Amino acid sequence: MRSKKTKFIFVTGGVVSSLGKGLASASIGALLENRGLAVTLLKLDPYINVDPGTMSPFQHGEVFVTEDGGETDMDLGHYERFTNARMSRLNNFTSGRIYHAVIMKERRGEYLGKTVQVIPHITDEIKASIRQAAQDADVVIVEVGGTVGDIESLPFLEAIRQMRYDVGSQNAVYVHLTLLPYIGAAGEVKTKPTQHSVMKLREIGIQPDFLVCRTDREVSRELKDKIAMFCNVDTGNVFTSPDVRSIYELPLELHRQGLDDRLAEVLNIWSRAPHLERWENIIRKVYEPARGQVQVAIVGKYVNLTESYKSLNEALLHGGIANDVKVNLHFVDSQDVEAQGPEKLLAGVDAILVPGGFGVRGTEGKIAAVRYAREKKIPFFGICLGLQMAVVEFSRSVLGLPNANSLEFNEHTPHPVVTLMESQVSVQDKGGTMRLGSYACALKPTTRAHQLYGQDLIQERHRHRYEVNNAYRGRLQEAGLVISGHNPELNLVEMIELSDHPYFVGCQFHPEFKSKPFAPHPLFSGFIKAALDQRDASAGQVRA
Repeated sequence: MRSKKTKFIFVTGGVVSSLGKGLASASIGALLENRGLAVTLLKLDPYINVDPGTMSPFQHGEVFVTEDGGETDMDLGHYERFTNARMSRLNNFTSGRIYHAVIMKERRGEYLGKTVQVIPHITDEIKASIRQAAQDADVVIVEVGGTVGDIESLPFLEAIRQMRYDVGSQNAVYVHLTLLPYIGAAGEVKTKPTQHSVMKLREIGIQPDFLVCRTDREVSRELKDKIAMFCNVDTGNVFTSPDVRSIYELPLELHRQGLDDRLAEVLNIWSRAPHLERWENIIRKVYEPARGQVQVAIVGKYVNLTESYKSLNEALLHGGIANDVKVNLHFVDSQDVEAQGPEKLLAGVDAILVPGGFGVRGTEGKIAAVRYAREKKIPFFGICLGLQMAVVEFSRSVLGLPNANSLEFNEHTPHPVVTLMESQVSVQDKGGTMRLGSYACALKPTTRAHQLYGQDLIQERHRHRYEVNNAYRGRLQEAGLVISGHNPELNLVEMIELSDHPYFVGCQFHPEFKSKPFAPHPLFSGFIKAALDQRDASAGQVRA
């Protein structure tokens, strides 16, 4: 690693959580990458869990999966979507992972009898993790999760404080994200929360170089000058992160304010001017799509918290960008489908998607949605559990096996068409033990899957324990289910489709993890095109 030349940008947050540190970090990465710099990003999370893999989506949101099988914070998805950086398990460290590494070293006697303490041993481990993630990057953007003032984040803040002394003040800057609340009764934007947040940061030895203030309205130059004075920040280093209609507008907005110019100046970075034409083109297609809109139903169990499907939602938006159409998402609780039936809840949509998930709750509703899409010839896309539910539905309705099910939901089913992988049978631990990360998938020629990808062998990311039961593959295929993709090494079903349907595709992997706004994933591009065709066909029937 070029430690003396690599520049470090440390991003912290104050006042409240969920201000958008991840998006701000990703936007900074996008701007600097567009200046020709090699960028990587790192997320430090204060919670004790070793990784978010065992945490409920209601608590933590989506678990993002990297190529090497890391179960990571959802912000790494923003990093990959906004930049060309490829994330790995080295780009996300939690307190649990750091402490576990230090304790294992102590057990092996690597500290030579010393008393193991937060300083220097925990902080040294954190700094080593930052350096390891940096590798050959020109710029490393390190986001510290949580809010300044939390006890649990103190070791991370102390570590990044020390980093400035390790690499030199000209190679490290601190960007602090805060909130500027508007008090309606007073008719004023208040700066006091920002002042207190910076004061708390300074108490532990970090003077922020830049402030990015989250706000829902324009902030005057006078107010920025006031913030700069009370927070001891250069006047030109106070920026706002306004509410935007699309997250993909944020890099353009921060560039308009000159944030990347000031970062380059303070860090003494010589680079070209950023090339942002493709971002401008994306925003045009998001805000002014030429082909109208389509209606897509997502039938799942986490629909009340859309953060659980963050990458999925973005990938569908990317599919809309690819087709120059707006995608309206309708989140339908699969339990409601069980209670009320699909006809009432899914009528009028142009396409139906059943995403991944865990647990038996709502699965019969997902199966009902699959059957509705299959019989009504509505474009269907099943991802992970969605593929498994499609296989169960096909087995029940077409193979004539009414009690077919997945062993995950009924251990006593006479027809386990979806079963636990052999390698998972003896697994006891829950964390990091699923089939995770990138696996190969060989595509069958002349299938829709092969047509969409345009190649014979692909690599996609997985996160699951259950697979289509190979004992039923022959019968499924004889009945008309096309196995359009399989893993050649493990001989496992990866993709299915129906040839007598306008668009019926399922995949065992999670393609949403690899989709970007400027490189939409082909499965989502194809799915939204099918929805567009369905919309136009329905409109033609109405006119006729």
